[in-house]
Amino acid sequence: MTTDPHEPTGLPAPPPPGARALPEGTYTGRAVLVTGGGSGLGKAIAAEFARLGADLVLVGRTADRLARAREELAAVGGTRVMTAVCDVRDPERLAAALDGCEAGPVGLPDVLVSSAAANFPVAAEELSPNGWRAVVDITLTGAWFAMREFARRHLAAGTPASVIAVGASYAWTGGPGFVHSASAKAGVKSLVETLAVEWGPYGIQVNGLVPGLMPHDDLPSAILAGLDGAPDPGRRQPALRVGEPRELGWAATFLASPYARFVSGHTLVVDGANWQRRTLVNDPVVPVREQLRGRPGRPGG
Repeated sequence: MTTDPHEPTGLPAPPPPGARALPEGTYTGRAVLVTGGGSGLGKAIAAEFARLGADLVLVGRTADRLARAREELAAVGGTRVMTAVCDVRDPERLAAALDGCEAGPVGLPDVLVSSAAANFPVAAEELSPNGWRAVVDITLTGAWFAMREFARRHLAAGTPASVIAVGASYAWTGGPGFVHSASAKAGVKSLVETLAVEWGPYGIQVNGLVPGLMPHDDLPSAILAGLDGAPDPGRRQPALRVGEPRELGWAATFLASPYARFVSGHTLVVDGANWQRRTLVNDPVVPVREQLRGRPGRPGG
């Protein structure tokens, strides 16, 4: 049986787990701090830095999760892995975490990956004030607190550094069903573009990194339920496949590497062009509150 050469096959699969995107040892002698590094995409990003020789500082809210991540990531690159239980909404705890870095064996981290975020699907008019505050405070305010504390120390020391803020493509488009997160991520994108200009003269580059659909076990249950209800989510992407978390990690290691020193104020989207797709004829509109009905925790669910 022959294959039609014109049949769409999508984007090629990535290299296997364990492959390196940069020369071995690119980050030897450097430390990388990852907020939200105990799980999900934050942990996947941390793994690729470790594979290239970086020492790691993982910041998160759950001690058990951080401990498991430390054990897993220490085996990846044989590097030192520190952890700090910290809510990014608390600037004093963030300062204490960085104090611990500077007083410890890894020193002041050279790279900050701001990955901590919160999210859940909800119709805008049903979003409570507490729900709004929780998502915006973790995703936007927490990112700002981490960037500020990190940069202040490098500015005082006169040392170069790199900041990577994990964003979302609905920072450009809006996100029906996720008004809190979309608003916060738009703020994160603005932080990247503002701080790259302010801090660039002092050797601090600031970039954004946006993941596409990269399923992993740590996705919120309500979002996982939505994916489970969609047959073959990969076929719904222009790439005809979903992304692998390591692909986001490879992009992060490039942005903070010596090979990207002149890249700053940029947001790199790693989603196989999914956020840019358009259809010639749109599907009928289904109101967001109807789309959410029947999901876990929703009326009728």
